[in-house]
Amino acid sequence: MTVRTVVSGTTCLLTDAGGNVTDTGGFFVADTRHLSRWVLTVHGRALRALSSSADEVVLAPPTVRNENPPFVLRRGQLLGSGVLVEELTLTSFVPAPQTVRVALSAEADFSDQFELRSSRLFDKSDADRSVSATASEVVFSYSRRGFSRSTRITTSPPARLSGDGAQWTVTLPPHGSVTLRATVASSSAGSVALAPAPVAARGDDLDRCVARGLADLDSLRIPVADLVADLPPGAVVPAAGAPWFLTLFGRDSLLTSLFALPFRPELAEGTLRVLAATQGRAHDPARLEEPGKILHEMRQGELATLGEVPYGRYYGTVDATPLFLVLLAAHYALTGDELLAKDLEPAARAAIGWMLDSGGMAATGYLRYRTDGAGLVHHCWKDSADSLVFADGTLATGPIAVSEAQAYAYRALRGTADLARRAWGDPTWAASLDERADLLQQVFSADFRLPNAFVALALDGADRQVDALASNAGHVLWSGILDDSWAQLVAERLVADDFFSGWGIRTLAAGQAPYHPLSYHRGGVWPHDTALAVAGLARVGHTEAAARIASGLLAAAASAGGRLPEVLTGLERKAGQPPVPYPHSCSPQAWAAATPLLLRTVLEAH
Repeated sequence: MTVRTVVSGTTCLLTDAGGNVTDTGGFFVADTRHLSRWVLTVHGRALRALSSSADEVVLAPPTVRNENPPFVLRRGQLLGSGVLVEELTLTSFVPAPQTVRVALSAEADFSDQFELRSSRLFDKSDADRSVSATASEVVFSYSRRGFSRSTRITTSPPARLSGDGAQWTVTLPPHGSVTLRATVASSSAGSVALAPAPVAARGDDLDRCVARGLADLDSLRIPVADLVADLPPGAVVPAAGAPWFLTLFGRDSLLTSLFALPFRPELAEGTLRVLAATQGRAHDPARLEEPGKILHEMRQGELATLGEVPYGRYYGTVDATPLFLVLLAAHYALTGDELLAKDLEPAARAAIGWMLDSGGMAATGYLRYRTDGAGLVHHCWKDSADSLVFADGTLATGPIAVSEAQAYAYRALRGTADLARRAWGDPTWAASLDERADLLQQVFSADFRLPNAFVALALDGADRQVDALASNAGHVLWSGILDDSWAQLVAERLVADDFFSGWGIRTLAAGQAPYHPLSYHRGGVWPHDTALAVAGLARVGHTEAAARIASGLLAAAASAGGRLPEVLTGLERKAGQPPVPYPHSCSPQAWAAATPLLLRTVLEAH
């Protein structure tokens, strides 16, 4: 069972408590598994994990009660760009020398991450695989249809190497120590550097959660040079999350950078520049590219590279484009950076053009997406195939206008109008954008207000209100698109017990036919989703409710050392019990790591 996650940019290690890679783990680099087995034994036997953290595992030979182990082994696993450095330090506690046989067994299957998290089978019978061993290295190699990867293992001091891994036979001196090292380098390996030191926390739960979140964001940084050429050196973007999303995601990287803006403004600049550089230029239905559209994700693995999945450079998102504009306006408002604003003016104008044209606003009044194109069914943040449902459980079909995308569009229009006035000297365009925002607010009020005064989850392809009560309303509340009286009603309904689990806001209110507390998007609790609801509540004056909901998130983080996961189950909070984790949650995950940063900004402002 995988229980440890160590991450550095697009490099990730998933192990069990003892630091071993077995069936479900792996050493991953840029979506490819470079080690599918990495198991430590001493004298052919597994060791017992005495303690386990992302930084170090402490192990000892298994002994019976009242029998002291003769040595302890400290196992450090340091990640760099495409590199794993394994450091094994054995320390003796007996007065006689010991001969110890230490082995690391290795295999590399070079599986693509899409294979590992999908039930779909891919025919790779045409692949060439090999393993070679010399006195100085073991090399696993893989190639298929021009896609090639390799994994190279070296040791210090030299071990006996074979196609099965490495083995040392060492003499451990009395009460002394011996250190062994193995370096695993992928074919795209760079340098190894120590991870940034965590920011010191002061004392309370929010301080600890902020410190943990900043440290996690630092570990998830990706140099933009790894993604796109000809961008400023040193620029970085936040990867979406470990282990499956260690790459640029438009929506995730934008919201993460927005939450972190007062703390890590460089993330916003890197994200904006790389998304502008990859902005859609043409119409390409195979990857849903359209002129001016901001992409959803980039992938470098085998299946994406060979076109067997559409995600190499994929544009299946309705909300990344308005969020790009929201972040650009927020960055300018906070930093006054005119250089970035002027550099990205063409990209902003193209983004507005996409919203009005291909995005559907000029023709239909709303941003819409089809549900029958390449890749994902849904192009909003709740992108699982069963996420958008009516209250009776019926699935919504497209073209769909999802509520929060309209809210983001409203905020984008207002923010871009401000940029046009202050940074680009175009008051005429600014006025037209404000008029468009006014119109959007009017039609949204007419079309998305449910009979119970809550916000419709979406309008389906027949313009019917998708009436399930969903957390998306929190995003809408945050955006400012609701008039004051409607906002008060939405805020009051959003904090009711069927929404608030005690830890956070459920993605779907309990008691409805499609609700399930262990569902990814129909009942689970997402910290970033709840944080936007907190910001929305505070925006409309419900500060006590905002603080109460935030305290639930902070309590959930406190139960896990200050770290919030991607998603929790929607099960009700019980006194004295920690939150029940969602079984496939990513951790660390970018917008969950950035959630406490938004909470601090909101709570300190109100």
